[in-house]
Amino acid sequence: MSTQQQTASEAFAAWAGELQAEDIPDSARKALQRELLDSAGLMVAARKTDYVQSVVAASDGEGPCTAIGHEGGFDVTAAALINGTAIHGEDFDDTFEGTPVHVGAVMVPALLAAAEARRLRGAAVLAGLAAGAELICRMALVAPTAMHRQGFHPTAVCGAFGAAAGIAVALGLRPAQITSALGIVGSMASGIIEYLAEGTWTKRMHPGWAAQAGWRAARLAESGFIGPRSVFEGAHGAFKAFVVPGIATNFGHLREGWGTRWEVANLAFKPYACGTMAQPFIDCALLLRRQVPDLAAIARIDAKVGEGTVHRLWEPKAEKARPSTPYSAKFSVPFCIAVSLVDGAAGLSQFTDSRIADARLRGLAERVHYEIDPDNEYPANYTGHLTAVLADGSRISAEQHCLRGGRRDPLDDAEIEDKFAANVAYGDWDTARAAELAAYCRGLFESPDMRGLRAFAR
Repeated sequence: MSTQQQTASEAFAAWAGELQAEDIPDSARKALQRELLDSAGLMVAARKTDYVQSVVAASDGEGPCTAIGHEGGFDVTAAALINGTAIHGEDFDDTFEGTPVHVGAVMVPALLAAAEARRLRGAAVLAGLAAGAELICRMALVAPTAMHRQGFHPTAVCGAFGAAAGIAVALGLRPAQITSALGIVGSMASGIIEYLAEGTWTKRMHPGWAAQAGWRAARLAESGFIGPRSVFEGAHGAFKAFVVPGIATNFGHLREGWGTRWEVANLAFKPYACGTMAQPFIDCALLLRRQVPDLAAIARIDAKVGEGTVHRLWEPKAEKARPSTPYSAKFSVPFCIAVSLVDGAAGLSQFTDSRIADARLRGLAERVHYEIDPDNEYPANYTGHLTAVLADGSRISAEQHCLRGGRRDPLDDAEIEDKFAANVAYGDWDTARAAELAAYCRGLFESPDMRGLRAFAR
């Protein structure tokens, strides 16, 4: 590659290095404000879970940073890892359509920890969130589905780049240093999706790990360490290392339109506590629930699905019909359909040991079957289609034409507030404490520093 040719990372850095809080349009700022509130609620909701407690116990670095809901102070990497794991742990956090990727679970812990460590202003946090989140969203559009098909978790890979970029911007690094931070973090990015085999915990830590990698990369770049400029499009770059061959890449998303279009404004906020592509099928199941008077009369349920979702949400059939762990159930569309039909909900209380052991749910999940629809729009659009075949041979169908909570059908402000309140209550905080945290989040971007965050370290 000619040294004179501007690379994708340099194109991003040229824009991001000049980005100021006042440059961010209201639509993007509103999405980032929602992202902050949603993420904060999820940190509280998961604070007592066994997997978060495990991360806390493994953290051995004391420092000035806060892990929300946990006593004491942590170093930057520990706080980022704890908070990121908590936000993403129940798969109830924001997502981005295209290649589904979780943004807030990476960017919020990365920027909060960096801001506390370096005593940054809220305006710097906002600029860093905007730059890093926009980069993650753009990366998700370069080669949709290609990372998942190669066995990598896009949140882990794209998130590391976003965290490095966002922290570098918040720290005020020069464009050449931002470019190096991206080049450096390319050697830190990872995250395989083998957790799907048995519903184990590793996916939960991916955003926090990406967040702490971003800190390391940005600090190295700040100190003069140099990374490759061609980390995205190079012969051995991220879109060769982490994607399956044969899917076209469009680097225009990383080279053009910075500051003129804002993909982050299209962030989706989940109404249900499970995998992104399962959400439209839950809406279908809730519609069927109103039309089927007796669930025992359902002989089978047929789903039309996008081919790119099968290997994560429908196979292996035995695990999806009888999930071995509550976490595995979140990535089983048959279980999500069954629990929605029976409970009329798919929140945090639906993915528990007792629910996955319920014989009625297992029986229903085993009656759910899929067929690949060659006309399905995935990944351009997330849809659901279910047909319940009853014992008398009659058929009842339901359709969901988009991801509820996404860009075509966003949640309103009241729904976001209600979700936050429910999540904080789930984490055993009272309404007064919830109100304090919500108020802090609403004012953070105007705050002169992050010292008030320590009030939530318990």
